[in-house]
Amino acid sequence: MADTKKKIVHVVGTGTVGEPLIGILATFRQQFGIDEVTFHKRTPLLTDRSKVLALNRNGAKLCVDKERWENFKQMGMEPAYEANEAIDRANVVIDCTPVGNENKEKHYNRFANNGRGFIAQGSEYGFGKMYARGINDRALDPKTDQFLQVVSCNTHNLAVLIDTLALGPEKENNLEEGRFVCMRRANDLSQEGEFIPAPEVGKHEDKRFGTHQGRDAYYVFKTLGLDLDIYSSALKINTQYMHTIHFDLKLRRPVGMDEVMRRFKANGRIALTNKKSAASVFSFGRDHGLFGRILNQTVIATNTLALKGDREVVGMCFTPQDGNSLLSSIAATLWFLDPASYEKRLEVLKPYFFSEI
Repeated sequence: MADTKKKIVHVVGTGTVGEPLIGILATFRQQFGIDEVTFHKRTPLLTDRSKVLALNRNGAKLCVDKERWENFKQMGMEPAYEANEAIDRANVVIDCTPVGNENKEKHYNRFANNGRGFIAQGSEYGFGKMYARGINDRALDPKTDQFLQVVSCNTHNLAVLIDTLALGPEKENNLEEGRFVCMRRANDLSQEGEFIPAPEVGKHEDKRFGTHQGRDAYYVFKTLGLDLDIYSSALKINTQYMHTIHFDLKLRRPVGMDEVMRRFKANGRIALTNKKSAASVFSFGRDHGLFGRILNQTVIATNTLALKGDREVVGMCFTPQDGNSLLSSIAATLWFLDPASYEKRLEVLKPYFFSEI
């Protein structure tokens, strides 16, 4: 059973999202009010030993499946807890695997009435209420929300564009329709497989929303009682740097470019850039970010912004490589631990929000 005296966060998976998330939680655990960070790794690999030992040195504790305990030890990785014990001890469990829904059925549901919080990542549709930090925080309910799905990094991008330009400071629906083309990187720098030699177009598998990015953005706003017209397309391009999004927002009321820029500048979750290359923006994050990430929800390429007529805003932007979903995962974790103080505890990360890149 979760330790009522200690605040323990357990991360399942050490991949593209899991590894930096464990590192950030361990690095700032005192400021976050966390007593212990544990993480589960499924497969013992010599190639991953350096990663595990680095996380250990940062204060995070390794947890493994019982039947693989000795294999990890033989490879020089010392487990602290068995996998199910780690879930049992934790106050919050963050699943960073592509099988979050499967794990929910196998492991997490049996803790459904024990006061724990469970978080999954963007690919796990149906895991719980969809969440993007700064967009639908007011929809979170401590009495009913035990399972949250942090939406994908591109969905964060769509959501902050709609929130800033179409909803505006009044937070009312001024969106006639939003159309997005998500040009996704082929894979992450940390991944050795799945790179592609040329651009690869994707299907519109959802009749109403096109791709999951539009669908998930819709359901983020649905938690606020909004019914928005959102449609997205997606393709992969042969790069490892950053996702790029083309957006076209048709509004119900006229807007000027001065107002567009004012709204972008006033939103602390948005960075502006005069750079035209994703490589340059990515490099900035590598040099100045947290674990190589900037935590803004989007980076607007200001030289691409245009008005078509007086009610249609067109432009392009870059999606920070998992930085926005990492921040939402941390925010959701701290919200589960204490809904009253989570925003205050997040302030330690403000240096990794940039107004200009």
